[in-house]
Amino acid sequence: MSASSPSLQHAALLHSHHDAHHGQNATPGVPFSRPSTPRLQPPQIGFYGLGNMGYFMARNLAKHKHSHPAGALPLLVYNRTRAKSEQLLKEVGADHVEIADSPEQLATDCDVIFTNLASDAVVIEVYTKFKNALTEAKHDKPKIFVETSTTFPNVAGQLDELLSEAPNTHLITCPVFGPPAAADKAQLVIVMSGDYRSKKEVAYLLVPAVGKKAIDLGGNLQKAPTLKLMGNSIILGCIEVIAEAITMGEKAGIEPESALNTIKELFPNSPIANYAAKIVHDEFDGSKGFAIDGGLKDASHIRRLTSELNAPMPVVDIAHQHMLTARALHEAQKVSGTQSFASLDWSALVAGPRLAAGLDGLDSSKHTKVEKAE
Repeated sequence: MSASSPSLQHAALLHSHHDAHHGQNATPGVPFSRPSTPRLQPPQIGFYGLGNMGYFMARNLAKHKHSHPAGALPLLVYNRTRAKSEQLLKEVGADHVEIADSPEQLATDCDVIFTNLASDAVVIEVYTKFKNALTEAKHDKPKIFVETSTTFPNVAGQLDELLSEAPNTHLITCPVFGPPAAADKAQLVIVMSGDYRSKKEVAYLLVPAVGKKAIDLGGNLQKAPTLKLMGNSIILGCIEVIAEAITMGEKAGIEPESALNTIKELFPNSPIANYAAKIVHDEFDGSKGFAIDGGLKDASHIRRLTSELNAPMPVVDIAHQHMLTARALHEAQKVSGTQSFASLDWSALVAGPRLAAGLDGLDSSKHTKVEKAE
């Protein structure tokens, strides 16, 4: 079932040629024409992982008529903490969501299974359960597994090997760009790699229900997770440079609000401006953004990739160190009972530049206001 086999690549080229001449069948934001042989009935969809991102993705998928039309079975969801599943059920109702008893039930009962999980180890653990369930059930019906987590690229190969023993089973890697606020508003950007026909079907499930655009990266399963890490390196690098610049300006007597207003003018409607606002206002609540543990995981993946490819990214190295500094300060606050948030957002990496400049790392209200002489 290798998604990079010559026959599948050839098929992808043929379909791409077909799509170029039949673009009128496509939905805006989807790089594929509609599947030519749709299912006789809507697929049973499953979703594992209702964290900061997965909750909104699953909710929007369950509620959107485009992806979940009348007559479709409720979205089958599973989360290690059942309370999140019950919260989603309460929000959208039993017509839209049903709670699965186990990961294995998702694998055996669903046609399309989405996963959004916290770490590589958890992803591999969950897909091992999927594989065992399919083997025990003697599965032979077509299934598509859609891995939306941020993982190291070679994890895709491990998952593909696990699922390859089950007949008619395809895997696509499908990480997403955007913070929880974008997931809430179905404004994610989706990148996809793997089996061509599976991508077509999944793209029309996700756009516009979950995201505003899907980007096709071909048949190699490692391409989508690699692009996701590349994108996150850009975001992380921007946060680091913003943190350094705002800190330098503050030491020079530039009011942080003035710096923020300038950044908003330079980068209007941009995540860069949003992160600058978090830094200026000390809005480091990890439950409302991207938690620093996730940032450290991604930075570690990026640094590993740069080492394997001999492609240094020193800004990411520095950002990684500064996130560690912020987390260490936060852990010390927990010990003393003075922490403001249960977890930190990765924008808290500003603690590194602040400490180096002789300022408080996480509380800018303690900074001495500097007035430079005329």
